[in-house]
Amino acid sequence: MTKEQELIDRLIDLAFAEDIGDGDHTTLSCIPPTAQGRSKLLIKEPGILAGIEIAKEVFRRFDPELKVEVFINDGAEVKPGDVPMIVSGKVQSLLQTERLMLNILQRMSGIATMTHRYAQQLQGTHTRVLDTRKTTPGMRILEKMAVKIGGGVNHRIGLFDMILLKDNHVDFAGGIDKAILRAKKYCREKGKDLKIEIEVRNLDELQQVLDLGGVDRIMFDNFTPELTRKAVQMVAGRYETESSGGITFDTLREYAECGVDYISVGALTHSVKGLDMSFKAC
Repeated sequence: MTKEQELIDRLIDLAFAEDIGDGDHTTLSCIPPTAQGRSKLLIKEPGILAGIEIAKEVFRRFDPELKVEVFINDGAEVKPGDVPMIVSGKVQSLLQTERLMLNILQRMSGIATMTHRYAQQLQGTHTRVLDTRKTTPGMRILEKMAVKIGGGVNHRIGLFDMILLKDNHVDFAGGIDKAILRAKKYCREKGKDLKIEIEVRNLDELQQVLDLGGVDRIMFDNFTPELTRKAVQMVAGRYETESSGGITFDTLREYAECGVDYISVGALTHSVKGLDMSFKAC
């Protein structure tokens, strides 16, 4: 089992535990255990569908006998009235899985829809939109999957798969040179093959990084578009570049036209609206 699948399984188990507890007494009290039925997923607003594969996992883990028919797959554009899937089997199972399945699909589809909008805004440039660690606790793996489905790129998944030296790391380490050199020494001693990214707050810090080298990507934090253009010229393609901090949908294109490789946007995951949909008997 992959680490990703393990996280998804644990998330689903925890979600059922918090929702069902010692039993869905509403369903158990009024629906016979032998009752069979069908429910359809109904889309109620336009967007990008994401989470169908995870929804199938929810149904499989709760009741392997549920039959899932998928008509629209992850990544597709959907509109009101579309029916991406129909699920048939025990009515008790349909009712008990409904909310968790919808919570996941609505959240992931909302993120994919938002990401798609940002990615479209970057068309014609070489800049890609990145997500961040500003995710819902416990749901990061799903939210980052949704970003990819929507056309974005995952930054690091967590603190374990990349070194990102932010301003606090630099300040606590005693400066840019010390932070970079310690990070490189750590990777050598621990046998870690990790990319190193460093955040700079001005052109002076950028020059310090360029003089020392030893990184893979440089993040321009809270730079204006004018400063970003100068920074990209200073880097001159030697390292990957990323813009971050206070960049909105309305300013996204302006930063991309400065020539940065990536723009990271926390809004892709931290404040997105879920896509409206329902799960109705049919």
